[in-house]
Amino acid sequence: MKLFNPILAGATISERSIACLGAFAGVALTAAMGFLFPIHSPLVVAPIGASAVLIFAVPASPLAQPWPVIGGNTISAFVGLCVAWAIPDVTIAAACSVALAIAVMSLTRSLHPPGGAVALTAAVGGPAVAKWGAFFPIVPIGVSSLSLVALGVAFHALSRRSYPHRAQPAQASSVPQYSAGSFSSRDIDDALEQMGETFDIAREDLDRLLQFAEASAARRQASNS
Repeated sequence: MKLFNPILAGATISERSIACLGAFAGVALTAAMGFLFPIHSPLVVAPIGASAVLIFAVPASPLAQPWPVIGGNTISAFVGLCVAWAIPDVTIAAACSVALAIAVMSLTRSLHPPGGAVALTAAVGGPAVAKWGAFFPIVPIGVSSLSLVALGVAFHALSRRSYPHRAQPAQASSVPQYSAGSFSSRDIDDALEQMGETFDIAREDLDRLLQFAEASAARRQASNS
């Protein structure tokens, strides 16, 4: 049964139920915006569904914040179109579009996993791209991403969740000051460098998490002494 345990911390049934409700409302309303345009059809493409998972299921993730969603998707769409125009071979264009999208998103601090799918969609073409042509990065990608973020902000405000996410400082009363034997923020940075991995958590949230862990350990040791 361990296979069915939540992968992410805090992924309770109630949290996931709220995420499902938010994703339903966000995607439905975003798609419905298409009827405001002359096409009179849903304004949505497949990668927007992946963006909705991040915004509503893991709103604290650095990859789910407004700029990565809007900037990452829109920039990746431009990259995919440019690659399609420059490289006639579909296989090479598909590979280059995703690779270049990662590079450009990294440079612009807008890394967003669905952006890779957006770049691939723009590069290989299809009905959605052909319908909009050169405007594809703006409509539907840019408009859909902006709408989804706006709905995410409103939904999380109603459900009393932080989005855009801002790391909250730990309460001074609950977190003890670092003692001589405790680790510091520099130690955390050194540990991250030694591990050589990227984690889906903001640096400030990681520091706060470890502060609470220290506080819990201090209380446990005090109660046992």
